Amino acid sequence: MEKRTLLKTLLTTTIVAGLGLPAIAQEAFDGPTTGPAAAADKTIVVLAGDLKNGGILGVTSGIEEAVEVIGWDVRVLDGAGSVQGRTGAIGQALALQPDGIVINGFDAVEQQAALEAVVAAGVPMVAWHSGPKIGCDAPGGIFANVSTDAMAVSEVAAEWAMNDGGDTVGVVIFTDSTYQIAIDKADRIQETIEAMGGAVLEYVDTPIADTSSRMAPLTTSLLQKYGDSWTHALAINDLYFDFMGPALAAAGIPGDGAPKAGSAGDGSEAAFQRIRGQQYQAITVAEPLNLQGWQLVDELNRAIQGETCSGYVTTPALVTTEGLQKMGDSNAFDPDVPYREAYTAIWN
Repeated sequence: MEKRTLLKTLLTTTIVAGLGLPAIAQEAFDGPTTGPAAAADKTIVVLAGDLKNGGILGVTSGIEEAVEVIGWDVRVLDGAGSVQGRTGAIGQALALQPDGIVINGFDAVEQQAALEAVVAAGVPMVAWHSGPKIGCDAPGGIFANVSTDAMAVSEVAAEWAMNDGGDTVGVVIFTDSTYQIAIDKADRIQETIEAMGGAVLEYVDTPIADTSSRMAPLTTSLLQKYGDSWTHALAINDLYFDFMGPALAAAGIPGDGAPKAGSAGDGSEAAFQRIRGQQYQAITVAEPLNLQGWQLVDELNRAIQGETCSGYVTTPALVTTEGLQKMGDSNAFDPDVPYREAYTAIWN
């Protein structure tokens, strides 16, 4: 595979100008324009995998914003980054007898037994990043699994590293085998790097929930092991890089030095700040988290009323330092398209 500037699917549709992609204006929202009007007087529960995760937090904020417009009540329960916490949150949700549930940022397979109880109770479920199958009729009784194309995101991150690194690229990949989608994303990163002639130095499986305690010593160990041959760090989530910087700084590496960090999702506020300041993260492939929150509410409205899923898949963007410097102070990827107006029109 020859080195190329960006994945072709992202060359054709740019949602926000100045994020490192060609500036192609998008005249209209590319999501659904028809669907059922708002169901009245509904209460939903958001089961957040871990609200310390910037992607999950961003989606939750979008859900809360959309719920105000559609006229529902919402309760957010935090799984706090543990399997047991997420199981307990599902039990709490069932006790509340909601009209719908949002699985936000954890693998449905992990919670299969608990989610079977939700299905048995007849409570509609939608999800964000619940597994590798995107869109309608996801496994586990989930009506719709909202996400960008995770494999495209992984390829963009890998291609960035290859084009940034020149002739010699040595990559360490960080993933979490707790989540099938994380394994799939990391595998695609590795396949893309190797197909383009780069070297994967190590494939590191370390839990996202433990990054605060694990990443600093792990980074120091990897630096000692690989030295200058470690040119790029690629992770399936921005959270890994929340805790890598101090170890790199302690080793005398500047904020824009190698190994350069790139994330295959999700585009957290902390990641944008690091990229903007050139402080131990170079890029992220960001998802439109707030938009996806609105989509989850729309999909749940369809599920509650027995309608079909929209099948909409959002488009990510490659976020670079250069792009952010043109954007002002924004630390979120919120597409400049009228998605709020489009969903409001559907519900009304």
